[in-house]
Amino acid sequence: MTEIVYLLLDGFYVAFQPLNLALIVLGCAAGLFIGAMPGLGSVNGVAILLPLTYLVPPTGAIIFLAALYYGAMYGGAISSVMLGIPGASTAVATTFDGRPLAKMGMADKALTAAAVASFAGGTISVILFTMAAPPLAHIALVFGDPEEFALMMLAFATFIGLGGDDIAKTIFSICIGLVLAAVGFDTVSGEPRLVFFDITNFMDGVKFLVLAIGIYGIGEMLWTIEENTRAGGASQLSKATVSLKRTIANLRELVRSWKTMVMGSVLGYVVGILPAAGATPGSLMAYGIGKQISKDPDSFGKGNVEGVIAPEAANNAASTGSMLPMLTLGIPGSPTTAILLGGMVLWGLEPGPRLFSDEPSFVWGLIASLYVANFFAVVLNIAFIPAFIWVLKLPFTLLAPIIFVLCLVGGYAPTQSMYDVWLMLLFGIVGYLMRKLDYPLAPAVLAIVLGPLAERALRQSLLISGGELSIFVDPVNRPYAAFIMYAALVLLFLPLFMMIRRRLTSGKAASTEPS
Repeated sequence: MTEIVYLLLDGFYVAFQPLNLALIVLGCAAGLFIGAMPGLGSVNGVAILLPLTYLVPPTGAIIFLAALYYGAMYGGAISSVMLGIPGASTAVATTFDGRPLAKMGMADKALTAAAVASFAGGTISVILFTMAAPPLAHIALVFGDPEEFALMMLAFATFIGLGGDDIAKTIFSICIGLVLAAVGFDTVSGEPRLVFFDITNFMDGVKFLVLAIGIYGIGEMLWTIEENTRAGGASQLSKATVSLKRTIANLRELVRSWKTMVMGSVLGYVVGILPAAGATPGSLMAYGIGKQISKDPDSFGKGNVEGVIAPEAANNAASTGSMLPMLTLGIPGSPTTAILLGGMVLWGLEPGPRLFSDEPSFVWGLIASLYVANFFAVVLNIAFIPAFIWVLKLPFTLLAPIIFVLCLVGGYAPTQSMYDVWLMLLFGIVGYLMRKLDYPLAPAVLAIVLGPLAERALRQSLLISGGELSIFVDPVNRPYAAFIMYAALVLLFLPLFMMIRRRLTSGKAASTEPS
């Protein structure tokens, strides 16, 4: 313990060197902007700015890119709350409640909650990173396909809670997501499947960001236009305001949600350290579990601040967690850390177990920089809230075209293909119709994210076991998989049990009323 403290102090000495400190602030500011732009996100931001890091020493370069990664995690919530457009896939769950809060004139509350939850998630995850790296690296190493499938089942178990009481509509929404997730090449045989109308572009699959921007950008815009027309053209967004008194009140109110912050942070960190999992599944799982443990689950999706806190704490914690397998095992935990890994190799650093002993100044300087970056990111985020609120005060007749253009740019920028733009517009219409018919959108989004991961893990597990499903519930040979699978089953059937219990209780109450 004492040795870790001394190493961390040496790391802070590296992080507070003038050049490195300037790179941290610059990285956080650039990441905040990149994360807020639909279609960019941390992956594209790190890839675009990677060549610039050759101008500074390797330690400063990785510190800058890590700060950029952190800032992008914070920034993803900005467009989710302000415009209803996820800045990146990691911020999709933030849209579920962040956007309704903004439409109720409480955008400052949503943005403050996102900033504080991101800070809490980042801080808790960095502490876990510092104190518990060796055992958590071991757990990540023993996680195979059965454990990954059990983890995906745990996420799927939250679907019933996300869909509300209408189980039929929830299952229908899940099926839509799973069908879209299956489009493209088969993961095992390599054969094309569900290539609609023989359009060859479908062989690349349906890109998640195209779906997310279509449903939550175009679809939300169409829905808002209809609401404003019904209300005689008055924009609800003009109610948004911010002041020091409101900000302090919002901060005090967030103290009550500390349990949700801790849950999202720990869950996000654990999911983040799993290779190939990343922050998106972690944030979506945290949202689902946050709803199930909430005292007011019915308000989720309608403007519950805990629906912003849980995913924002999780995605920032996952971003830190994904660096653990990169540094200790040389295995990237997310697409962004895969780019960071490539950069480290180019700078002559060899990720793996020996990195901590061979390059302690680099490793602990990076860990200390995460503490510093977390502080500057939350300060910058809260400081710019008045500017974000000003955007919401724009007339909707001006804001709607801006949202539409940002959606088009966000759909076109990653692949520069008009096919994705047309597909995004189609998803926007589908999202609008599902919203109008009161079908839940969250389960479909979750299914298209986790569907490919669950399918690959399931098929690989069955190949390992010779087709035996017992591999997922074997407490002797697969204790982690069995524990997670049993937890998933409990979460799956608990909402059904509670719903049946409520109906029986209401039925008894009705029968005892005097006629």
